[in-house]
Amino acid sequence: MASINTPAVVMDNGTGMTKLGFAGNDAPSWVIPTAIATRATGTSGKSTVSSKPSFLSTSGATGAGNSITGTSSPSPSLSSIKRDMADLDFYIGDEALEAAKGPGYSLHYPVRHGQIDNWDQMERFWETSIFKYLKCEPEDHYFLLTEPPLNPPENRENTAEIMFESFNCAGLYIAVQAVLALAASWTSSKVVDRTLTGTVVDSGDGVTHVIPVAEGYVIASAIKNIPLAGRDITSFIQTMLRERGEPNSSLKTAEEIKQKFCYVCPDIVKEFAKYDNNPEMFAKYMVDTVSDRKITVDVGYEGFLAPEIFFNPEIASSDFLTPLPQIVDTVIQASPIDVRKNLYKNIVLSGGSTMFKDFGRRLQRDLKTIVNERVALSESLSGAKSSGVQVQVISHKRQKNAVWFGGSLLAQTSEFKSYCHTKQDYEEYGPNIVRNFSLFNVPS
Repeated sequence: MASINTPAVVMDNGTGMTKLGFAGNDAPSWVIPTAIATRATGTSGKSTVSSKPSFLSTSGATGAGNSITGTSSPSPSLSSIKRDMADLDFYIGDEALEAAKGPGYSLHYPVRHGQIDNWDQMERFWETSIFKYLKCEPEDHYFLLTEPPLNPPENRENTAEIMFESFNCAGLYIAVQAVLALAASWTSSKVVDRTLTGTVVDSGDGVTHVIPVAEGYVIASAIKNIPLAGRDITSFIQTMLRERGEPNSSLKTAEEIKQKFCYVCPDIVKEFAKYDNNPEMFAKYMVDTVSDRKITVDVGYEGFLAPEIFFNPEIASSDFLTPLPQIVDTVIQASPIDVRKNLYKNIVLSGGSTMFKDFGRRLQRDLKTIVNERVALSESLSGAKSSGVQVQVISHKRQKNAVWFGGSLLAQTSEFKSYCHTKQDYEEYGPNIVRNFSLFNVPS
């Protein structure tokens, strides 16, 4: 049984990466790709039963035994053994990516657009996460798992069923990612009052969400999804490298350029002019070792052009053309009028794709311009002087793992376990108990 001193397990399963660790820590113990490699169909686990014609099957009218000899056929049990072994033959995380490079394994991503897409694969992913990576007994720990905004209640029930039935965990709390991101922002020096009211701009690998939260509750009707995120930036960089004829334009190289050299510029036209006038001043060179030979990649326009797709999406997409600052403004304007000022003054960044240098500064500047224009128009029409609207975008050093860190922060509080659903609760009321959402009090 879990004791009062046993730390809770915090698991944040994102579309691209999963963060694993224990409550009270500053950083996750493991950050691995949310990927699983399973034995490809047809490479193993084939049984003689499956190749028999239907009339020779051991099931059906003939029963489990052989009607002629009266003896049981060993084939079904052999088949089930092979299937069971195949179920155990899988890898997750970086090991999955390596296994998928060779023959015999196929790669799967059980989480798509923030939501679990394949529950069987996710259960195996959790199993390895708990027993191999975290090396803990689930019945000794409470668990905090995260969920995206607008997660269907059925998904919460499926999660509870797996955690209690398969792993027998001591307790479970499913937290909304945006609320945890707000909690993580309390570490910023810009935050004066700890509050669970704000606008979360969460951009990871697969999707970007803009989520308004009032007193810990998500304003679901105002949420916007942006089909641009880290994966799109990587693809954009790779395309530019190929068009420029770089000898090394692999996805890994593009990813490395994105993480090391990309930044957000204040004015893209002026940045182009600066680069063209003195390209050597801005050029960055990345040395990549491939097949024991060094290849130098010249980092050009993509250094500032790739993150620009958030602010001028037309350079990368013909389907989505609305800039991020305008989306944030639309989300806040769609929220109840009495919380709008607080949503503007507490815009919190979360996720790896918000980590570009000066990302928050550019977002704040562009959003201020939109808001000030609206205020000026309102003043000219009404003739009354407005007190103005404070716009503040909060960046902090933990925003890359903001959701996980917020979970670690809240799961270490003394009252956390009282908010969790326990195994006893689950056995008494069933999986629909997790449909009830218990909100934390904001710790002082």
